[in-house]
Amino acid sequence: MNIQTLARDTTINQEDEPENPFEIAKYLSEQFAQTAAQRDYLGGTPKQERDAIRQSGLLSLIIPKQYGGLGADWYQTMQIIREIAKADSSIAHVFGFQHLMLATVRLFSKPEQWEPWYEQTAQLNWFWGNALNPLDERSIAKSFPGWFEFSGKKSFCSGAIDSEMLIVSARAKTDAKLLIAAIPTGRTGVTVIQDWDNIGQRQTDSGSVNFEKVRVEQNEILADPGPLSSPFSCLRSLVAQLILTNIYLGIAEGAYQDARQYTLYEARPWHTSNLESAQHDPYVLSHYGEFWVGLESARALADIAAQKLDQAWQKQTALTEAERGDVAVAISVAKVLATRTGLDITNKMFEVMGSRSTHGGLRMDRHWRNLRTHTLHDPLDYKIKELGEWALNNSYPKPTFYS
Repeated sequence: MNIQTLARDTTINQEDEPENPFEIAKYLSEQFAQTAAQRDYLGGTPKQERDAIRQSGLLSLIIPKQYGGLGADWYQTMQIIREIAKADSSIAHVFGFQHLMLATVRLFSKPEQWEPWYEQTAQLNWFWGNALNPLDERSIAKSFPGWFEFSGKKSFCSGAIDSEMLIVSARAKTDAKLLIAAIPTGRTGVTVIQDWDNIGQRQTDSGSVNFEKVRVEQNEILADPGPLSSPFSCLRSLVAQLILTNIYLGIAEGAYQDARQYTLYEARPWHTSNLESAQHDPYVLSHYGEFWVGLESARALADIAAQKLDQAWQKQTALTEAERGDVAVAISVAKVLATRTGLDITNKMFEVMGSRSTHGGLRMDRHWRNLRTHTLHDPLDYKIKELGEWALNNSYPKPTFYS
């Protein structure tokens, strides 16, 4: 089945009762897996795969049904992100960030702003891209009566290519205040640059976006309540962290599945083992036992964290700092374990497959490259330090765009 047929067959008729979103994601994932290794090698934009997701209806997964979406909660959304990441972590990355961008407008703006964006996203299958990156301060905003002018550049703009909408940010020229806005990607002055050439996540289009005197209207600024202005708005960074956690976990699960398949059907026993099959080698079995312990533990913690996020999300503006802090701790713990487990599996998988598994055509190294690239998003050492502050001093992680 080609990707055009895939896109057509997975289209959801919004007037009918939609299919199970997880089953749709599983089907898409199986199709993506067939070309994931080759596409990783080629890099660039996975246009056909993005269109298949568009037509599947999953771009509106987290949007409530009253706005035309599928009305999934965060637990369900994270499960689907993880399922796609098993096959292709680049597509899972931009798909996960779709829901992070939708969470951003929901948490940072007024209903009269985010409600129309939700409705149009669900109706028109908009893909949202990221050009926020608060650590890159090269974009400056000049203020005019009723509008702003954004100029400058942003890096690590995942999913910006082939998107309909962008979340952007700039520092106000007068007082350096961070301004965040939602604008059409095709607006005059916006140039999305295809300069992403990293060792992993090669089809996330996480390159640069340049702004040349881009007009941003006042009603496009996400200022009420604005970023990190309340415990509820501070859930934005926790959504981001849990999306990353599930991408990491999905990569680990995909690597485990590939390694298991290879060990069972391709690997040769070491000549001094006196065994006929590698699958009975005690050292191989020991590695798989460790892999399973890590995966089961990471899955359990990620699922608990997602449930806690849902409970916090439902409280909305009634959410307290302590309740938000509890979610932050749960997500940080899950992320640390998913990172460690994933790096362990994507590295040691070669020990259970053998030297022939390093053949370039198999591209088994992509699992490690993808995970190693993505887990550097924010330093694990600082995440553990925050957990240490909680464990020893009962001090919750301070809300930032990364915690």
